[in-house]
Amino acid sequence: MGPPVDTHLLAIRHGETEWNSESRFQGHLNSVLNEEGLAQVKALGARLASERFDLLLSSDLGRALQTAGAIAARTGHEIVVEPRLRERNMGIFQGLTPAEVQSRYPDEYARFKSHDPDYVIPEGESMRQLFERCVACFAELAERHAGMTLAVVTHGGMLAVLYRHVTAMPLAAPRNFPLHNTGVNRLRHRLGAWELQHWGDIDHLERALDDY
Repeated sequence: MGPPVDTHLLAIRHGETEWNSESRFQGHLNSVLNEEGLAQVKALGARLASERFDLLLSSDLGRALQTAGAIAARTGHEIVVEPRLRERNMGIFQGLTPAEVQSRYPDEYARFKSHDPDYVIPEGESMRQLFERCVACFAELAERHAGMTLAVVTHGGMLAVLYRHVTAMPLAAPRNFPLHNTGVNRLRHRLGAWELQHWGDIDHLERALDDY
């Protein structure tokens, strides 16, 4: 039996969108990258042009595809679209700000803010459902592409539950880690388990500011 075969993952959040800047719940709805987001993905593409990876995968939502497109334009990779990488379905909250949700759906918003991982947003998903989708998706990708390095463009919600899975952090615990737009998060899959190597790398954004 040979040594274990590692799969390496660059898990990347999409660039900033108009709705990100307005703190609107996006979920499965689309909001285009804003001016800041376009600058972020340009810097991200330049950064990944100097990195070796085998496959470029993306959520099928517009903001992720727009981000993956900026990478592909610099690296020449084809984009493999993977709908399981979508953001959490935020149901009736989608397109609204927290204040609007609190005004229209006060009881549902209170349940959402309680951080109960089993609370299902009407017409949407619970955090646990998102967690299970995330864990199954990334495990299957790691096994199907064993020995490869995968660049995966996804969403803050997906990355949040991936981090919790890898670090054994409870779903209901307050988030104490960053979810930067275009942040690069590095993980390794070995012997059926994920290992976190680096989280929240935004060196490309800091370099872009230095070059400005």
